[in-house]
Amino acid sequence: MKKFNYLMLAVVVMYLCISIGIFQVWISPKNNKHNDLAYKVEIHQVMGELEQICAKGEEEVIRLAENSNEYTYIKNISYLSCEEAEESAKLEAFFKSKNGVNTNVQPLVTNDGTGYVRFDYVIEQENVKLFWFVEIAIFIAFSILFAVLIYVRLQILQPFHTIKEMPYELSKGHLKGELEESKNRFFGRFIWGISMLRDTLSDAKDKELKLLKEKKLLLLSLSHDIKIPLSTIRLYAKAMKEEVYDTPQQLQYAAGQIEVHTREIENFVREIMEASSEDLFHIEVQNTEFYLQDYMEKIRQTYGVKTNVNLTEFMIEKYENRLLKGDFDRAIEVMENLLENAMKYGDGKRIEISFYEEDYCQVIRVFNTGERIADAELVHIFDSFYRGSNVADKAGNGLGLYIARQIMHKMGGEIFAEKNEEGMAFSLVFQM
Repeated sequence: MKKFNYLMLAVVVMYLCISIGIFQVWISPKNNKHNDLAYKVEIHQVMGELEQICAKGEEEVIRLAENSNEYTYIKNISYLSCEEAEESAKLEAFFKSKNGVNTNVQPLVTNDGTGYVRFDYVIEQENVKLFWFVEIAIFIAFSILFAVLIYVRLQILQPFHTIKEMPYELSKGHLKGELEESKNRFFGRFIWGISMLRDTLSDAKDKELKLLKEKKLLLLSLSHDIKIPLSTIRLYAKAMKEEVYDTPQQLQYAAGQIEVHTREIENFVREIMEASSEDLFHIEVQNTEFYLQDYMEKIRQTYGVKTNVNLTEFMIEKYENRLLKGDFDRAIEVMENLLENAMKYGDGKRIEISFYEEDYCQVIRVFNTGERIADAELVHIFDSFYRGSNVADKAGNGLGLYIARQIMHKMGGEIFAEKNEEGMAFSLVFQM
């Protein structure tokens, strides 16, 4: 921000320097010297004409003076006769200066005596007019530039300065900071997004703490509940070991009780697994409607550049713009999982997205060339934490396709996997 303030100050200093430089170039006396000579030329011309007619008397001189309106610098010519010069009032009025004009008095000898010719003239400084024209133009230009800089400072730099620390604070887990809502056209949506991210992270953190608390309670409850069947099983097993039961009926009863309590333990374990699975993969879906064109344009913008950088041929075939049912953001997440897998596990040569309709549903097929998985593994590809033999040393946790299937099911759709001679393909089925 300080550097930008220095830039604004530099603009002001630059304007002042340019203005002063123009003043020195155009308004200096040296540049206006030719105007001083010009008005003298006009006075000399008039005096020459007056000297030619002065022999005809003062009346001709006065007539010429009254008709002198065609000059550039001379604005008025006055004549004071020798008789009028003897009157002090007229003499004082003749030599009295006037505002806005310069005065030059020349003696003129006529047949009636020596009179005086007064020239009132104005030096038209054309450079002054040009100076003000240029000054105004430069002032307007620099004013616009300065206004743009102020706008950038207030609308871009200042809001950015306010929020620049927020991502860093979020990365450290400081989720309680508040951002004021803004209608700024550049950062309004960004600030809103940061606030939504903060709320999401805060909710995730609260949910995690709640989950940890529930798990601890569940483990405590389980440890208490499981003690009873375990103790019973231990007692029956000890009795059978020590041959407490004499008859086959008693042994059969003891074995039946062990089986019953074993099932109780199995039920406890199943409840734990189901509860853990629901907490781990809790996926919220808001089913609405969205257009296929918007969906594919989002994918094209995201992966068009990415595949281009990786030198992967990325093809999206022609399609009709259909209205699909589901959650737009979740559908994007599903497609991103498929494309990331295609780039990670494929050979990087080609990725194709094709479209067809089947049973009033829109099917989107994502195909990538590369290594295929075994037939025995294909049936487990959507299982949680399952990773095929083709993953090699590539990073992953085996949850992407599992989550994708859960999302598609919650949107009322489906996902299928298939393989052919060239590679792998996944088909997404959306309701229309």
